[in-house]
Amino acid sequence: MKKIITIFMLAMSISFSLAAQNSLNTTLIGHWGYGPCIAVAESGNYAYIGSGFMLLVIDKTIPSAPQKIGELLLLDDIMDIKVLGNYAYIADWGAGLRIIDISNPSSPKESGAYDTPGYAQGIAVNGNYAYIADYDAGLRIIDISNPASPQETGFYNIPGSAVGISVSGEFAYIADGVGLRIISISIPTNPQEIGFYETSGFAWRVVVSGDFAYVADDESGLQIINISNPASPQKVGFYDTPGQTYAVAISGNYAYITDAENGLRIIDVGNPVSPQEVGFYDTPGYAKGVTVNGNYAYIADYSAGLRIVNISNPSGPQETGFYETPWYAYKVAVNGNYAYIANETAGLRIVNISNPSDPQETGFYNTPGYARGVAVRDNYVYVADETDGLRIINISNPASPQEVGFCNIPDYAEGVAISGNYAYMANSEAGLYIIDISNPSTPQEVGYIDTPGTAVGVTISGSYLYIADESSGLRIVDISNPASPQEVGFYATSNYTEGVVISGNYAYVADGTNGLRIIDISNPSNPQEVGFYDTPGFATEVSVSGNYAYVADNSSGLRIIDISNPASPQEVGFYNTPGRGDGVAVNGNYVYIADGEAGIFIIHNDLLSGINNPVSNQGNGYVQNYPNPFTGNTTLAFSMENKVQVNLSLYDCLGNKVSELLNKELPAGEYQIPFDGSALKNGVYYYTLTYGNTTKTGKMVKAE
Repeated sequence: MKKIITIFMLAMSISFSLAAQNSLNTTLIGHWGYGPCIAVAESGNYAYIGSGFMLLVIDKTIPSAPQKIGELLLLDDIMDIKVLGNYAYIADWGAGLRIIDISNPSSPKESGAYDTPGYAQGIAVNGNYAYIADYDAGLRIIDISNPASPQETGFYNIPGSAVGISVSGEFAYIADGVGLRIISISIPTNPQEIGFYETSGFAWRVVVSGDFAYVADDESGLQIINISNPASPQKVGFYDTPGQTYAVAISGNYAYITDAENGLRIIDVGNPVSPQEVGFYDTPGYAKGVTVNGNYAYIADYSAGLRIVNISNPSGPQETGFYETPWYAYKVAVNGNYAYIANETAGLRIVNISNPSDPQETGFYNTPGYARGVAVRDNYVYVADETDGLRIINISNPASPQEVGFCNIPDYAEGVAISGNYAYMANSEAGLYIIDISNPSTPQEVGYIDTPGTAVGVTISGSYLYIADESSGLRIVDISNPASPQEVGFYATSNYTEGVVISGNYAYVADGTNGLRIIDISNPSNPQEVGFYDTPGFATEVSVSGNYAYVADNSSGLRIIDISNPASPQEVGFYNTPGRGDGVAVNGNYVYIADGEAGIFIIHNDLLSGINNPVSNQGNGYVQNYPNPFTGNTTLAFSMENKVQVNLSLYDCLGNKVSELLNKELPAGEYQIPFDGSALKNGVYYYTLTYGNTTKTGKMVKAE
């Protein structure tokens, strides 16, 4: 059970609003924002689920075959969803309240937003108001009478952490970890606490039905509180579930409880004093959110997406259908127009990155294990699938990848590299395994070497294999005879060697808390450290291109290190992603970060672009646009000191000219050039102002 607490608290602690990201010499270009499924709501023929940063609209008309028909990328983890009429109201963690127009379910659009001061964890909607459980900022009451311009009306700071909320009549009922708080909202501008009941566990969620509040109280299960006198709530009954109760829905005489690793529990609450379990369904993931309508319960099952369970017979609930979502981007490889993501329980995900500002999933293959490593060559992807060894996937049709072969090997397959006819597998405590893949349909083990540590990463250069062996550092293995690999040298780093890449005579090692280590491997039998850079996080993987090393630094996101002088590497750029930077790949000017539960971030290295800085420091005067970001129209402003020929042009993030706004001789003065960008796709654009021998550059963002 502790595992579930750790996973969920991690999901909360890693999430911050993208607006608050810090960066240097980098630009966020695109985001494939799938992650864990925590929240679910339903209305009519549709279920609305949160998958990390993504709102997914699922057509559930046929419960046995639910289909995604729409999606919208939001700014942070979706923690709770309520649907009323044509709008979905979303508690979007660090990004506050988001109001989504779902009148066209296939094309949801944000209508308005209110960035609450805390972390929006729960939401209730009643009439013209949305009530936000805003974690450390308590209760926030938002007037939503105009969905395009929601405004805070009132708030109440509570002693605990507001995580769940239900509204009934003139009262808001808040689960705040410590227990149940009852707040009078009869005057929205001045809410006041009138009652409190301290539960024995951690109060996550609450729902009200009649005279009772039903509290999902973590390890203390379901708590039933009589609220007929709001000033003096009293517990009348409880049911201690086997796991950790997170959410509850009430329908008739039954409470439907999500109980983390113990799935859905159905409790008869017809007698609130003596609730009894009558049935359960053990979902494949970690049951978090739940809603009920008619004969079906809809469950947000964390790593296993949406599960639809038939509850017409409460004593024997059965799964009718499901829609699995990606949830944890662990490693990433890039080849051509596609990124290939090792997505742990969600297997291999294939994402089209031809337009970096708008990455789209093209296809997926659910491997049987936990996809932890990925390599691509020609028409095949090779997946290190933890307990299920090596999986070989044909990707000649990216929309329909198919497994063609596999090879089961001992222990946990963590990493894979391909060279010639062989796949080299970093296989945890079983060391290195060499697989003949000359016939992809029948891969065969031909050799292995048991490293002293835990092999988690592997790369190849010439006749040598370089293994990231965690506590045993870097191991160098001669693979000239694949049937009999031999260790020829090693370098014991001072922390946990998690990843390694080779460039020239150097091995660049991601060494956990000790950052980037640069090892001279010109003599493989005697490798020597020549330089290092201590990154602020926990270095898990590294990629090298040109003079830069790109480090996936876990909680510190992406770090860009100048390695032109290996003896004195220097950080020259970074992008603090909101998740856990576990994997990194580089293709041209773009860096792809596998950011755990926050998905994939596509980041531009501005140091490599000819249009790299928001404002150039060449010459005098200024050049800028406003508003920025913009939705349709923006204005570009600049100044001229002398009469001169002026060119003002706009480029997309790939360097393609989008428009020439101006090309003429101008006298000295200040100018404002309106630009209609309504036809542009959302994304990052650059404008260049050239006059005489001077060029100035700015960056603007189209966002609707």
